[in-house]
Amino acid sequence: MQIEGLIAARRTSEVTDANLRKANLGACVLHSVQGLLLLVASQSVPAIKSFKKDVTTSFLVYDHATQALVAHTRTVGGVEIGLCAAIFILMSAVAHFYVLTNWRSYLDGINRETNVVRWYEYALSSSVMICAIAMLFGCYDLGSLILMFVVNALMNIFGLVMERMNPPGQPVTWEPFVWGCVAGAAPWAVVLMYFLGSGNFSEIPGFVYGILFGYFLFFNTFPVNMFLQYAKIGRWADYRHGERWYITLSLLSKSLLGWLVFGGCFQPDGKK
Repeated sequence: MQIEGLIAARRTSEVTDANLRKANLGACVLHSVQGLLLLVASQSVPAIKSFKKDVTTSFLVYDHATQALVAHTRTVGGVEIGLCAAIFILMSAVAHFYVLTNWRSYLDGINRETNVVRWYEYALSSSVMICAIAMLFGCYDLGSLILMFVVNALMNIFGLVMERMNPPGQPVTWEPFVWGCVAGAAPWAVVLMYFLGSGNFSEIPGFVYGILFGYFLFFNTFPVNMFLQYAKIGRWADYRHGERWYITLSLLSKSLLGWLVFGGCFQPDGKK
């Protein structure tokens, strides 16, 4: 009976299999073109390739003169911000390509109101994005960046758990959604701490503000989209409608952030 219900729901949806294929194909092509352009530019344009942020670790050493433990910081490497922009866009291209080459499996998941590929891709790409943003605001500590990456990734895994715990036709369990929102807020709290900590807001380049507020806006549209799906509000009562919006929001957010980062890489990084 459940399988018959899923088939009936698919037939009554205004978003057909062909619509989803077209959306995934378009997103794959647009992500691929932009990602490859940024990848080539990040490795061939000196101004972009040289725009790096150091990654550091801190540790304690014993100072014999003061007979006390003193904090020291060591640079362990550098991150090319332009390369990060290319990577998180190409991650989406790879995910959409995987969907298109495993179409029947994708549709089976959609008909069960679950998209595993989406959440795994978001877990990686959005975590790269939030760490890149944090570095632009001065968070260079490797330990902090690792924690931000993992917590942000877990936020997306909560999204997957939300879908798996709420099959069609069952009462909605909101706990994964709530805990996902809590996990998602933590990295932003760190970014805000660095943003407010400097106090020199007039000295922050305009492109950094664009990245911060642009991505923050899109970042919050994803949980809104999920809320509308599971609250069955308007056209979002159709899971496929929300799926199509996920594809659109992912394309718009990554495109906006990618090109903002690309433009920002021409700003001086303070090392010259």
